[in-house]
Amino acid sequence: MSASNSASVSSPSAPIVLVGRFLFALIFIMSGPRHFLSATIAFAASQGVPMASIAVPFSGALAFIGGLSILLGYRAKIGACLIVLFLVGVTPMLHRFWAVTDPMMQQIQMVMFFKNASMLGGALLISQFGAGPWSLDARRK
Repeated sequence: MSASNSASVSSPSAPIVLVGRFLFALIFIMSGPRHFLSATIAFAASQGVPMASIAVPFSGALAFIGGLSILLGYRAKIGACLIVLFLVGVTPMLHRFWAVTDPMMQQIQMVMFFKNASMLGGALLISQFGAGPWSLDARRK
């Protein structure tokens, strides 16, 4: 192990990055499998998602695989790109707050839209900087 690699593994920020990856990935790992449920597919279809029976399970696979990749730090840049694809696909399709007339539902959809936008920002950061020192990617180097 080189001196620079050794220093990064023992970095005081390493545990914080690991916890951050866990918290970031948790929503994708927990919600991904729900995209295979008939109720989730039916809801998406009712929202106008085209080919929901194919698109929704596919998006669930993107979310789950991307989240697991980020959590483990295994090819995390690729996993983050999967999350980017997932979020870019589902956010404007399911959280169209600008088209909602009920004020309370509009507020909820706006919060969901911007929650996804902030997660998109996190995924873009991971896609560029990787998983950090306590990751399978760091061990491979």
